[in-house]
Amino acid sequence: MKILVTGAAGFIGSHTAERLKAVGHDVIGVDNFSPYYDTQLKELNAKALAGKNIEVLKLDLRTDDLSSKIPENLDYIFHFAAHPGISNTSTFEDYFSNNILATQRLLEFTESLPQKPFFVNIATSSIYGLEATFPETTTAKPASWYGVTKLAAEQLALAKSREKKLQATSLRLFSVYGPRERPDKLYTRLIDCALNKKPFPLFDGSEKHLRSFTYVQDIVDGIISVIGKEDVCNGEVFNLGTETESTTADGISTVEDILQEKINFEKKPPRTGDQSRTKANIDKARNLLDYNPKTDLRKGLEAQVEWFKKNFK
Repeated sequence: MKILVTGAAGFIGSHTAERLKAVGHDVIGVDNFSPYYDTQLKELNAKALAGKNIEVLKLDLRTDDLSSKIPENLDYIFHFAAHPGISNTSTFEDYFSNNILATQRLLEFTESLPQKPFFVNIATSSIYGLEATFPETTTAKPASWYGVTKLAAEQLALAKSREKKLQATSLRLFSVYGPRERPDKLYTRLIDCALNKKPFPLFDGSEKHLRSFTYVQDIVDGIISVIGKEDVCNGEVFNLGTETESTTADGISTVEDILQEKINFEKKPPRTGDQSRTKANIDKARNLLDYNPKTDLRKGLEAQVEWFKKNFK
């Protein structure tokens, strides 16, 4: 099939594009190479994709003419492109334009195509709110601009399904880590601080936070499992993550043990909207998508450490 991956130079998008190519699909990527974090990492990811014959077009979904750049004969769209995370330097406009406006423009483009591709929206556990331990039927209570705008993007996609204008599904991802993780995320930053003797900014109380830390390849397993199950997935939401919970302190000690380095910490005030607990309820994905994540935290972090050393140390 011919498949479009938005945000293809990003963390999870690049891994998904690679996997889709590896199983025989024709993959086209788009990314706007946003400076939200150092674009060196996105360029590195795009170079890796180019080495596997995956083109990544520099394209801004908010402003560029999509119809002149993206081919019409698509079978699938995996929509990763977004303004991620909780950032004190980001404005509401950043989240609104990248998460809501960009998604709406992409959906309008998709709807205009003579052959309507299946639309997979990549969402987040932040939709649930300060605790994310619930099944997909639970009322969403996002507590951050990120969660609010990602919920809106999800509903834009599902509205097209309800109107029978497109087939669409939305996948809510839980605490993904692994090679290519963004530099502002927990494990890349911990590894960097340990190896380069930098203080790690630890938000007050965050060491007790519980997370469903999910290895990126396990997440990709769930994402691509939608293919071939279109009738089951259309109009549905799925949680993807691991049921295993670890504290941030567990993650810190695992990184220190792998590297045999102690990390110095710089205490910071708590972040508004930061989740205290995530535990992926994956009963629905297990039953309908045969989803079964298997990678334990240490094994996944060993792979991430190896990637970091190869590319940045």
